[in-house]
Amino acid sequence: MQKTFDEWARHHMTTIFPARPRKPRDKSKVEVAVQIAQRWILARLRNQTFFSLAELNARISDLCSELNDRRMRTYQASRRELFERLDRPALRPLPLSPYEYAEWKRVTLSIDYHAEFEGHYYSAPHGLRGEELWLRATVTTIEIFRLGRREAAHARSRVLGRHTTVAAHMPLAHQQHAEWTPERILGWAATVGVNTRRFAERLLAERTHPEHGYRSCLGVFRLSKKYGTDRVEAACERAFGVGACSYRHVASILQHGLDRAPALDIEPRGPSVTHENVRGRDYYH
Repeated sequence: MQKTFDEWARHHMTTIFPARPRKPRDKSKVEVAVQIAQRWILARLRNQTFFSLAELNARISDLCSELNDRRMRTYQASRRELFERLDRPALRPLPLSPYEYAEWKRVTLSIDYHAEFEGHYYSAPHGLRGEELWLRATVTTIEIFRLGRREAAHARSRVLGRHTTVAAHMPLAHQQHAEWTPERILGWAATVGVNTRRFAERLLAERTHPEHGYRSCLGVFRLSKKYGTDRVEAACERAFGVGACSYRHVASILQHGLDRAPALDIEPRGPSVTHENVRGRDYYH
């Protein structure tokens, strides 16, 4: 949020002086201004009835003008007079382009050279793995920066669990993944069991680029260290049984101990009651 606030200030060429923590006197004038608006505008509306928002806004505008034109005893001038004399000459024109709100997030690239934002993964040059990066997100774009320099830009996507990849960010023949290749991942999975290898094969096959499946496969690798290979193999078998082939499902099965539960009966069952009103599934074909 701090970087968003700084960006807003730079856009409007102004400086922010926030109040210090636990120092309410730093913003006493602001609080008094709120009190004055409540007394001279809101309080005068409490017994009036309005039949449209436009009618209410027109009345508020009249009262606001009346308040600004009231002469203050301390300054012997109205707020409008002080504004015209002191503030207006120092004001700058508004920027030509409107301010675009953006969220900033500190990120690092995973082994698949992607950074995550709100469940979607965006690529950056693979050489930046291990670097401290900043991700800037607007309504329409995602940008990734290193030391103030933009390294990647993408159209924002709200499809969860998917990847947005620029081919130029990928290394030649993925040489930087020599430590973890599809063959090595499948070889490790085979040492756990048949179902774990099937799980890894499916994850890698479902991705446009196999490297996109590395994150989930390596997650299962970490699960085997925590729960043991036997439990991971049983969890992968159970996940396949219910058609839920994802790292999240395998982790949930292990977390809740479902890998130790009795095997699921996934064979389709016929109607338990024979009756002329029970048509059965063949009726709807």
